[in-house]
Amino acid sequence: MNPDLMRQYLAGRRTSRRAALRIAGAAGVLGASAVAGVPTASAAGAPAPAGPGKPGDRFDDALFDYSDPANLADWAPSRYGADDQRGALNEVTPEKTAAALGLVRSSAVRTYNLGELMYNGFPAAGSGIRRSYEQRLTVSGYQPPQGFQDEGGVLFTTDPLGTNKLSYHEERFAGEVFPNHSEPLSTTFQIGSQLDNLNHIGSGDFFYNGLRGPDVARGHGTAKLGSENVGPVVTRGVLLDVLGVKLAKGQVGDLAEPASNGEPLLRENYRITVADLVEAMDFGRIKAIEPGDAVLLRTGWHQLLVRRDPGDVARWQAPHGMPGIYVREARWLSQFRPAIIGSDTWALEVLGSPVNEDGAIFPVHQELMMRHGIRIGESYVLDDLAEDGVHEFVFAVTPQFSEGATAGNTTPLALAQRR
Repeated sequence: MNPDLMRQYLAGRRTSRRAALRIAGAAGVLGASAVAGVPTASAAGAPAPAGPGKPGDRFDDALFDYSDPANLADWAPSRYGADDQRGALNEVTPEKTAAALGLVRSSAVRTYNLGELMYNGFPAAGSGIRRSYEQRLTVSGYQPPQGFQDEGGVLFTTDPLGTNKLSYHEERFAGEVFPNHSEPLSTTFQIGSQLDNLNHIGSGDFFYNGLRGPDVARGHGTAKLGSENVGPVVTRGVLLDVLGVKLAKGQVGDLAEPASNGEPLLRENYRITVADLVEAMDFGRIKAIEPGDAVLLRTGWHQLLVRRDPGDVARWQAPHGMPGIYVREARWLSQFRPAIIGSDTWALEVLGSPVNEDGAIFPVHQELMMRHGIRIGESYVLDDLAEDGVHEFVFAVTPQFSEGATAGNTTPLALAQRR
């Protein structure tokens, strides 16, 4: 860590005391790593080994045309069989889950919430039909307070039910009518902290395992690859704290203006490289990424939602870009066959970088999901894990058991001992 550069960064930005203390602690961890003999990778030098292979030139950004039927044999059927619908979740075997649970043998285990708090107006990435979250409380059995209905609340009846005068609350979700659909549409699982399913992203009419959109699309969802094929997932989680490494090494040029709460984050269009991933492994003392792992990348992007500050939220939506990986990094990670690759951003992949000038839209999603069957986790909250120095943990999530759905946005969790 360069103390002068870091002092300059902190002096010129509204970095919180908590963040400053964490930066100092991160620097100490990185120094301890070097003392302990753990290798570190230099951005200018050759990256260190990471599990069953080395990052090398065989991984590149060359785009692949998944929409061309002539290329189908190159990527389908998948390694898990022509009829498979689970993809790399097949790597999460009972033995894998048992090994993951072995990480928390201590009597002092903390449960970490990895999900964003949902609230009305929660921001979402744009699409042809706006993604929205507008929850409404319904009341039955009593007179709600003045202004309740003006706030969007729904009064069913003021009369309680039965001789015992039962009253109750439920929620509903407001919908919108769009020009290309006559019925109101409300919320989606593709909002907030989510785990994408293999029916979410394709190329042309091709999807994972060579399935064709016209063969599986139904009015309610898809006939294959939906959430009903996921099930509960309990596996080893690995945190690759890219932001923590940048802070520890004083690489302030890779940092953005802090969020309004003073917390740091990676630069808006920063491309996370293979060397960054290897350094993050060294930083967390992760010896290898293993089949079936949930690999989570921290950029600090979650901090832009903490205060619901309009300026922060505008930045979160990435008008000037967003940090993340690109195709080469996706291919490098895929060699280890993780079940999930996720981050604290809403896309995982970099936006606004020069590499995005190739004209491709979300090619990392295609590479991970179509070729490898790796699901993508988005908007995961990773700062508490980083603050406690937890880089290896039990990861668990149970997406909605919803037929044909393209994602689940139930909150994932981590179990770990503080380091």
